[in-house]
Amino acid sequence: MTPSSVRISNDRHSTRRGIIITGGSKGLGYAVAKRLARQRDALALCGRDTGRLRSAAAELRHESCAEVHTEALDVVDGDLEGFIERAANALGRVDGLVLCAGGASGGGLAESTSRDWQRTYELNVGHPARALRTCLPHLSASRGSALLISSISGWKPAPPAQYAAAKAAQLSLAASWARELGPQGVRVNALSPGSMCIPGGTWDRLRLNDPAAYETFQREFPGKELPGPDEIADVACFLLSEEAAAISGTNIPADRAQNAPTAFGY
Repeated sequence: MTPSSVRISNDRHSTRRGIIITGGSKGLGYAVAKRLARQRDALALCGRDTGRLRSAAAELRHESCAEVHTEALDVVDGDLEGFIERAANALGRVDGLVLCAGGASGGGLAESTSRDWQRTYELNVGHPARALRTCLPHLSASRGSALLISSISGWKPAPPAQYAAAKAAQLSLAASWARELGPQGVRVNALSPGSMCIPGGTWDRLRLNDPAAYETFQREFPGKELPGPDEIADVACFLLSEEAAAISGTNIPADRAQNAPTAFGY
């Protein structure tokens, strides 16, 4: 499909933006979805848990009357390209692509396997490449943007090394793709959150189960407080907006000047 073969719909879809979010059913991905839904953007979300997706969509529709399309999908092993095309068709247009699905497999170097490294690479580097390649005609037609959710681990690395390396690669991807796709009117940026206190997440569990360790970890932040996902979502939504039209090919840290990205130092 070429950019010239994609047309922006002139029906009801043309009155608001269409945004696709991978990993959009929980954590930061869901926080971004909530923020966009409040702006009356139409959303397409994928995630691995059908029940969680159903719950997220119901909450978004209830709170913001948002148009939400969902699909249960593993972005590494599933039909990611098919999801992107089905989402574009459902939305009528695609103005933004948020690549939030990510993570790591395996532990330290001695314990990790080649499969752990491959899986981590495919999740954080392969999935954004596949998604953006498929979505490119739609983003070119709308002069939209793509946002890679990276991490401060991309330049303040800590174990596991496969995660740090994959996140560092995302920063390079954003810079390279911005230059490659800019002539087609597409912006590409990376957003690197620090450690977030997400309800039920790693740091929230540490806060509840080991308050002393959590208090020590807070010292990695000059303000002694971890950011929440809603704060990071505000930055993500700005980078997707017309107000950020001059920003492309860069990495935006959102970490409250965090030092080490773990509770155990470097």
